[in-house]
Amino acid sequence: MAPGELERYLHDHIPLSRAMQVFVLSMGDDHVELGAPLGPNINHRDTVFGGSASALGILAAWSLLHVRLCAVGVEARLVIQRNTMEYELPIAGTFSARSKLDAPHEWQRFLTMLTRKRKGRISASSVLAYQGQSAGLLVGDFVALLQ
Repeated sequence: MAPGELERYLHDHIPLSRAMQVFVLSMGDDHVELGAPLGPNINHRDTVFGGSASALGILAAWSLLHVRLCAVGVEARLVIQRNTMEYELPIAGTFSARSKLDAPHEWQRFLTMLTRKRKGRISASSVLAYQGQSAGLLVGDFVALLQ
């Protein structure tokens, strides 16, 4: 999947991503990095609304799992089960979220469980960044269900 395809998928299937004006900065086997401007995500203090920061982190982590599942030809319903979010700095402009698997060695076990039990769980996280600094951390547990 190419970055433009992922961006279109997000905008078409997760309307919040379009409203937030989310864009794909980069993607690879081990990460997806999304960005968003301040304008549609602003709060009353002229910084990014916490819900938008959290949403971008979730979208980046979800996107990594979605892209990896697509790469191996697995169609599954992928949902977040739980997450925690730490806010480290106020964000007053365009920001990003770069995702990674928390335990890359668990990927194969995740796929095996998904195939055998039609359900698999895996953790992914996203580091939020603003002006080259870490601005937050999202850690999420995701569940995939075979359709």
